[in-house]
Amino acid sequence: MIATDTQYDLQGRTALVTGATSGIGRAVAIALAAHGADVVVHGRDPERGAEVVQAIVDAGGHARFLSADLTESADAQRLADAAGDVDILVNNAGISRWAPTGALSLDDYDKMFDGNVRAPFVLASTLAPKMAARGSGSIISISSMAGDIGMPGGAAYGATKAALSAMTRSWAAELGSRGVRVNAVAPGPVYTGTASGPEFTRRLGETTPLDRAAQPEEIAEVVAFLASDRASYITGATVAADGGRTAI
Repeated sequence: MIATDTQYDLQGRTALVTGATSGIGRAVAIALAAHGADVVVHGRDPERGAEVVQAIVDAGGHARFLSADLTESADAQRLADAAGDVDILVNNAGISRWAPTGALSLDDYDKMFDGNVRAPFVLASTLAPKMAARGSGSIISISSMAGDIGMPGGAAYGATKAALSAMTRSWAAELGSRGVRVNAVAPGPVYTGTASGPEFTRRLGETTPLDRAAQPEEIAEVVAFLASDRASYITGATVAADGGRTAI
């Protein structure tokens, strides 16, 4: 039950989780609520957002939903303003488009960089200074093994994730002396209901040393740890949660 899970004590903290209506984001929102955080659930679909909020409330937690299209700069800013005082920012929302470089449309390229890179920058630029003024905070961005591994068809997507890791290092350098820790988590294959389907994810999981793909909850546990004071001396890191894929 949420009320009794105190492994990572997040009581009294507010967390904004982007892209929290499905997959990793949903699991992260539920996990942070389970550890005591009040969660701002972001997504584009109010119906799915309401379902996540209800799941958290039914388990004894606290949550509310905010809608925004993070490929639109004004919407990203509106979300940052509407979220209010946030202690934990999880940049999870992202767009994934895979195609050979010559076949990827520039519209898809732009949407990925708008949603995967610009939106986290807008959110951090608004919320991080407030964290720093209060002397504490945690920002965690969801990167990907694609930011480190060359993958056919993933040049643009991988570049967005590498950019997230680069911003993570810079933000850690900027904000560390003011009590704000900034990290990223780079998952490998995860069963998230993507358009490629579970069979594709299963096969990709077989390329890892652990010989399997992850469940979203396994990634969420890493995020919860990084958000908590248990990770008090970790900042500027991109933590690989990829079954060892980037080790080989």
